[in-house]
Amino acid sequence: MPAVTKAAVKKPAAKKAAAEKPASRPAVRPRKPESHLAMVRRARRINRELAELYPYAHPELDFENPFQLLVATVLSAQTTDLRVNQTTPALFAAYPTPEDMAAANPEELEEIIRPTGFFRNKAKALIGLSVALRDEFGGEVPGRLADLVTLPGVGRKTANVVLGNAFGVPGITVDTHFGRLARRFGWTAEEDPVKVEAAVAEIFPKSEWTMLSHRVVFHGRRICHSQKPACGACPIAPLCPAYGEGVTDPEQARKLLKYEMGGQPGQRLKPPADFPGEAAARADAAAHHGQVADLAVGA
Repeated sequence: MPAVTKAAVKKPAAKKAAAEKPASRPAVRPRKPESHLAMVRRARRINRELAELYPYAHPELDFENPFQLLVATVLSAQTTDLRVNQTTPALFAAYPTPEDMAAANPEELEEIIRPTGFFRNKAKALIGLSVALRDEFGGEVPGRLADLVTLPGVGRKTANVVLGNAFGVPGITVDTHFGRLARRFGWTAEEDPVKVEAAVAEIFPKSEWTMLSHRVVFHGRRICHSQKPACGACPIAPLCPAYGEGVTDPEQARKLLKYEMGGQPGQRLKPPADFPGEAAARADAAAHHGQVADLAVGA
């Protein structure tokens, strides 16, 4: 019987160890330095991909006229659009016009908008902007950026929301979602919203600004989250230099999807007819008196 060599003994052991060791995922290749022209082309392709992914992208605040959109956008700071949509029916029933809101009792107004948080500051801003609309703009919401930003509580973000969605004037809405994704996509490294807006405005034609804003915000709320982006379930992952910052396993990533992408209702109570998801649960009467129960829906 031939002698058993050391190599013959070690070889099967080595095979066994290799079989037991879990396969590691391939490392994400670092991207090569990108020229400005290449970045612009990639950015515009991302916009086209997002347009296919979210052909129904729209403002997620319920509104019927420019004044309602202006008020709802002011209320949306530091809260969810769903919470605003639950609050505004009672608000506009009590104060349907700028003249009505300008004459509001501050404490009564605060009580109605309490569910949206920071209700004292928001009530002050709503009364202030309503007074300005009544006294300086004939009770009408102006359709110019320069005029809108003079209203109390209205900055460029709110003004662009109103211009783009109530007046059809193109504007880039840089909220926290848009700013985060603009940096992840490599469109800009700026943190200041005004500088982000200026940088992105140079990349895309003006005609795309409003819909680009909706698509990017939709993507940020549904897939590219702040803390746990669902990279493994992201259709534009091949175009994203930040791929790998979030969960890359497809099954785990799919569990992170929100709203209609995850089979859940959206934030609007009265969504557009072509919206693929269901309307959010309607608030009951107690919601309009500051007793809204927390719903497990993120911003």
